[in-house]
Amino acid sequence: MYVHRVLVCSFIILAIVGCGGGHRPVRQRVLLPPTLNLVPYHNIGLFTFSVENAKGNLHQFATQRFEEYVLAAQSGIEMREFTSADSSRVFASASDSSGTPVAFFGHLKISNVKPHGGLTSGLVPVVRATVTVDLSVWLMNTRSGGVMWRRSSSSTEEVGGLSFIGGTPSFSARDPNDAYGRLINQLVYNVTYDVRSTWVDQ
Repeated sequence: MYVHRVLVCSFIILAIVGCGGGHRPVRQRVLLPPTLNLVPYHNIGLFTFSVENAKGNLHQFATQRFEEYVLAAQSGIEMREFTSADSSRVFASASDSSGTPVAFFGHLKISNVKPHGGLTSGLVPVVRATVTVDLSVWLMNTRSGGVMWRRSSSSTEEVGGLSFIGGTPSFSARDPNDAYGRLINQLVYNVTYDVRSTWVDQ
């Protein structure tokens, strides 16, 4: 008899839960538009990033990866590449309808370089180092000269193939999959967050 009552009570509880007590709101994934929408500007300037405390092509590599990430994130825009020598011309022609109303600038800073060397199994000397790399990118209105958006990221990694020129570390980045490439990819991914659409649960 006792067992019968327990089974009946259990059945009632399960029935109550099944009839409404256990319903949860259905969550769905929603794609949110980018916070920084570049499409209305169409022609976007991109100046080669500047670099501090380093030689080599790391800043050029970072500029290229940044351009690739932005173009992949938003369609309907064009990126126009410039060097620092072009800045006066770009800002002077900002009122021209064929000019670039906005332009990206960036700065790569290398710090805390801690080299350590050794020998490979073939007795070939190799220099590795722990470095901190900071990437800051901002968007400027070429008509007013005002800063419209800014984002930065920092990372500390151990890298190899390091050389020094006059006491200044020199970096050569060619492959997105090597140590320098992975470091730059992560920094660029972080700073381009606002130009990408993002999925959220609602």
